[in-house]
Formats: sequence, C-alpha cells, structure tokens
Amino acid sequence: MAEDKVRLASVGLGGWGSMLVDSVDRSGAAEVVSCFARSEEGRKAFAEKVGCRQAGSLDELLSDSEVEGILLATPHSTHTDIICQAASAGKHVFVEKPLTLTAADGRKAYEATQKAGVILQIGHNRRKQGGNRRLREMIDKGELGMIHQVEGNLSLAGGQKPRQGWRNDTAECPAGAMTGLGVHMIDNLHYLVGPVKRLSAFSKKLLGKGNLNDVTTIILEFESGPLGYINSTFVIPKICTNAVFGTDANAWTEEEGSKLYFQKVDQQAREELSCETGDCMAEQMTEFARCIRDGGTPETGGPEGIEVVAVLEAVIESADTGQAVEVSKFRG
Repeated sequence: MAEDKVRLASVGLGGWGSMLVDSVDRSGAAEVVSCFARSEEGRKAFAEKVGCRQAGSLDELLSDSEVEGILLATPHSTHTDIICQAASAGKHVFVEKPLTLTAADGRKAYEATQKAGVILQIGHNRRKQGGNRRLREMIDKGELGMIHQVEGNLSLAGGQKPRQGWRNDTAECPAGAMTGLGVHMIDNLHYLVGPVKRLSAFSKKLLGKGNLNDVTTIILEFESGPLGYINSTFVIPKICTNAVFGTDANAWTEEEGSKLYFQKVDQQAREELSCETGDCMAEQMTEFARCIRDGGTPETGGPEGIEVVAVLEAVIESADTGQAVEVSKFRG
C-alpha cells in the first residue's frame, strides 16, 4: 500500500545513490519522493529517471514536510555536517559506509541523531548476506570449536583506471580501497567475533594509476582472542570472502555470501553447504523503513558505524607509522 511507504529523499546522486534507490524499490517498504545534488543537471536527470521531484538546495529538501528520511551517498568528509543538519530538521538518516572519516566525527553525528530522536543507520549491508548469517550461527552454536582466526577480503578491479572526482582523492579515501570498500570486512568481522584490540596495517601503491594506494592489508587481534586478516584492493578481479577457522571446523563464505563451505577437523577437503542468498541491499532498506515506522534500532547504527571508523583510523596510523596501533586510542 503506497500510503504506508516511508517517504525518502536521496542526497548524492551518483552511481551508488542510484543503487540505493533501486534497493528501496526492491524493498517495497519505501519510496524516493525528492532528491538533491549540487549539479542542477544531475538533479534533473536523476529526478526524471526516478520519477521524483528535485530540491534546489539541501535546506529546501530538509524543510520538505513530506520527506521522512534521507539516503546519504555523498563524499565521506561531508557526512557529519549533513547528518547533523538532517537530524536538526527531524529527518531520519541512512548513510553509506563509512559513517565518517574519524570516530570523533562519528560520535558527533550519532549524538545529533540521538538528541533529535531520529534513526541513524549505516550501510554495512554485507553482514546480512546469507552465508555470513550462517557463519555467525555456527559460531554461536559452538560448531567450529574455539575460534583462532578470521579473514575477510573484498576487492574489485575498477581501480585499474584512475577513479574520478572525490573517489580519487586521498583525503576522502585514505588507505585506498579500505575506506570505501574494505570497511565492509571490518564490520563483518566485528559481527562474527567482536571488537578489535590492536592491529598492524600496510598500504601501498603498486600499479601507479590514480592517486590512491592500490592495496591495503591488515593483521588484527580481537578482544575476544582470535587473530584476523583483512585485504582490500581496487585492482584485482572481484573477490568477496569471509572465513572463520576453529579447532573443530573451518567455514568460508564466497561470492557475496552466496556460497558456504564447511570442513570438520577430520576432513581433508571442504564441502559446500546450502545457504540462503537473499537481497541484503533491499533488506537494509526494509529495516530502515521499519525502524522509522516502529521506532526500532537498526542492526548497524551509530555505535557499530563508529567502531568501524575507529578501526579505520588505526589502520591509517599504522600504515603511516609502521607500528602496531591500539584501537582504544580512537574510541573516545
């Protein structure tokens, strides 16, 4: 029933902004009724494509009484101010990851939404993938024994040509692919085994195209005990994997959580298990709409987003200094 749909507005109308609108449509729980970006031409094209109206300014969009929440897909450095403005206007906020570039800014944004009584949800959707849900279930049921190691790798090949605009700016994307891409793996491993205690990171440019580092690798120690590894690059064929290794069994997810593999301690090779695939992008929009309507708390809200950013800050410092870094330094 269209009258029951949550009414949203898109802020930031690039490729990912369009993908968010598509996921809203697939969810059936919300609709995009307005949009804003600095480019008038971009606003017009987006509005015509989506079938929504366009706002001439952010203030105009935020003063629109029909708009209940915003979908924010702008440069990372702009998130804090826009979230605070939206909260002051009483608008709920779905923001693409990472929440902010510093944990201090993340806390500022979260506090603004808490004070205003609006929802803040961060787009860490990959923990919702069917395979990763099963990994967590296996851990919770003790099926893997004592967990010793966890791994995540999210990489793409698109950076073999220089990225455009702010996505090729080292201030917006420190540590290369880790800022806009690899942070999914940070959140996934938080979901599986909890917060990171300390880490060591390496980030470097090998291919030499564009301004960003090509590859970033992190070794992590988790508060709960296990060690872990995360890798992210923009210059290799796509890979999206998570793995958990325990004393009784190992388990892997591959191909965006659509494949699940399992290997007991007495098996010489892994076997494939069935798992649900689903649509994690649409699911997060359904969740956002439900929280707006029912007043619930999103699974990846302010605290979860801030924790990811604290790890990202530690990654940047470790890569710069060559030293292991305690994440608690950035938690505040």
